[in-house]
Amino acid sequence: MKYAARIENLSKDYVLSGETVHALRGVSFDVPQGDYISIMGPSGSGKSTLLNLLGCLDRPTGGRFWLGDDDVSQLSDNALSEIRASRIGFIFQSYNLIPALTVVENIGVPLYYRGHVRTTDRQRCIDIAKQVGLGDRLGHRPAQLSGGQQQRVAIARSLVNNPRFILADEPTGNLDSATTLEILELLGQLNNEGRTILLVTHEDEVAAHTKRSIILRDGWIKSDKRRVEME
Repeated sequence: MKYAARIENLSKDYVLSGETVHALRGVSFDVPQGDYISIMGPSGSGKSTLLNLLGCLDRPTGGRFWLGDDDVSQLSDNALSEIRASRIGFIFQSYNLIPALTVVENIGVPLYYRGHVRTTDRQRCIDIAKQVGLGDRLGHRPAQLSGGQQQRVAIARSLVNNPRFILADEPTGNLDSATTLEILELLGQLNNEGRTILLVTHEDEVAAHTKRSIILRDGWIKSDKRRVEME
């Protein structure tokens, strides 16, 4: 079986007001390529810390993290930045779109971070916009879009570099129930096409759409249960 990521005894400590906080206490799990995982847990359980480590936004205090076959747990800031730009897609609760840019331009933002933009990239952005149902909104700016449409832009942006996996941080947190279902159906479709997705949520109804749920508590994995078997 091929793995998008493997996490071995990952820990993260912070020092706050002179005291050490153990945000993660030796977390281990594998992410098979094509998996769809929800990460759950109460506030302070370590969800955000884990997501930051998986997204190469921070380094662990201990343990190892492989992205594909590469151990990225101790890489330099520059190397981590390159990995974020080329191999991981991010979807945020607040969308994080640039107000002055159009749909197509927002989708293409990760390409600029890679330091090169080709003439074919605009067409790729247009194609991805159409894939997520925004073919009639290409020239619109975020203020002209609904919340669900903005999140579709964010999803399209996460796909533009063809990442190894997608990290979604409460992607439906700002959406109503009907729009939430639309976004979950889109994520499910992407997963069915072979995309690996890790989704942080506090809602059981959202987690029910994933293949597997990992529940954190006090920096430990409380449970790791699979709903749908991998093919």
